[in-house]
Amino acid sequence: MARLPILRYPDPRLHTVARPVASVDERIRRLVDDMLETMYEADGVGLAATQVDVHERVIVMDTSEPRDRAVVLINPEIVARSEELKVSEEGCLSVPQIYDKVERHARVTVRALGRDGQPFELDAEGLASVCVQHEMDHLLGKVFVEYLSGLKRDRIRTKMLKKTREELRGE
Repeated sequence: MARLPILRYPDPRLHTVARPVASVDERIRRLVDDMLETMYEADGVGLAATQVDVHERVIVMDTSEPRDRAVVLINPEIVARSEELKVSEEGCLSVPQIYDKVERHARVTVRALGRDGQPFELDAEGLASVCVQHEMDHLLGKVFVEYLSGLKRDRIRTKMLKKTREELRGE
């Protein structure tokens, strides 16, 4: 397994719409394993392939408290949403150290393929529901900061660009 570099907002590649996975083969299983390692090492609860510059419909997540129940969603589709909405504070591995409130459906049901290529459905609520919706946005080329006001988004963009420049200069 290998840790993959995570794209940082406002990298334009984060706005690429992911294409469906044609078949769950060894390449996809290796990608899943590398994404899981990357997510766990970065202390995240979810990661979409878009964030590691692979533009295919693959998500990994683990919202369990002991962090030992990884979920793999290949070609995920939301097939049901609650009418109830809930506001939660979100963060993102592509927008490090930035958190803000986003409104999402309280519960969702997702149909996907697992790491083994077999179809399954996942009923998600709480953090798992937020995570699924957040990561699926990535597959559509959307970053959570796009739910925020233009002013907040501009501030975050400026902060991220400054941080990247400082890191490149070794500060």
